[in-house]
Amino acid sequence: MLRRLVVLSIVLLLGACSSNNVQQDFDASRDFAGYRSWAWQDPGLQYRPDDPRIKSDLTEQRIRQAIADQLDQRGLRPVQGAAQADLKVRSYLIVEQRQQQITTNYGGGWGGYWGGYWGGPMYNETRSVDYKVATIQVDLFDGRDGKLVWRGSAEQIMNNYPPSPQERNAAIQKTVAQVLSQYPPH
Repeated sequence: MLRRLVVLSIVLLLGACSSNNVQQDFDASRDFAGYRSWAWQDPGLQYRPDDPRIKSDLTEQRIRQAIADQLDQRGLRPVQGAAQADLKVRSYLIVEQRQQQITTNYGGGWGGYWGGYWGGPMYNETRSVDYKVATIQVDLFDGRDGKLVWRGSAEQIMNNYPPSPQERNAAIQKTVAQVLSQYPPH
């Protein structure tokens, strides 16, 4: 029973620490104020691994819509007609299995006022906790020369797998907002 409580608390701790690890990189020589329009680079979304349990049209729609909404909030508009876009957008959904070693200490003694010792023996137990991490990465390429000018990514621990459609949508919206929160770079 104690072991189950410890494992449950570890899983809850991992869930509480599911703050997204947001990273970005960009080409400092580019004038990001000059980018006004965007279009999807083919393919617009790639999956790693290419697993049918992850890959779906519904997930792709959610990610594409979240990216489009965030780009719109930053003043970038989808290219109209046959015009050339200032930026080409490609995104990735990467899901990986991770493992963490957790060591729990049990027992031990307490020292008294006069240096005495009470309590039982101390021992520790090490467990492995498996969990899934989803990463959304967004790459922006210059529409004229095709070079990568900006990259952002965020990862999130998947607490409930498989999540409900509402949970998926909320997680995607939140993660994409965090990824693009640093665009344009300062």
